[in-house]
Amino acid sequence: QVQLEESGGGLVQAGGSLRLSCAASGRTFSGYAMGWFRQAPGKEREFVAAISRGGGNTAYADSVKGRHTISRDNAKNTVYLQMNSLKLEDTAVYYCAAVRTTLTNIAYSSGTYDSWGQGTQVTVSS
Repeated sequence: QVQLEESGGGLVQAGGSLRLSCAASGRTFSGYAMGWFRQAPGKEREFVAAISRGGGNTAYADSVKGRHTISRDNAKNTVYLQMNSLKLEDTAVYYCAAVRTTLTNIAYSSGTYDSWGQGTQVTVSS
């Protein structure tokens, strides 16, 4: 497994931006597809975005499509989530996750991933 650590969360006003980072260590980062998930209080963890091993394929939840962008830098062992036009409903703990898979594959289900970070809090205020 790979070890993951998120950073970049915080408090931001609605309409603002944040960039989350997730640093990986322990294994060959480029061998893993990556995903971002979030969990709001009282709600189940939900898919936000995912990216394939080489970065050529990405996918987004409908709720963030057009506002958030996932990217990765395999040389830095890091995946990012750029969040723009933040809304109150984006408030949640954000988790990054990793799964070893084929070069172009993307995973949408949390159950597919086998490595998780501890999460970083994102709070959007009005």
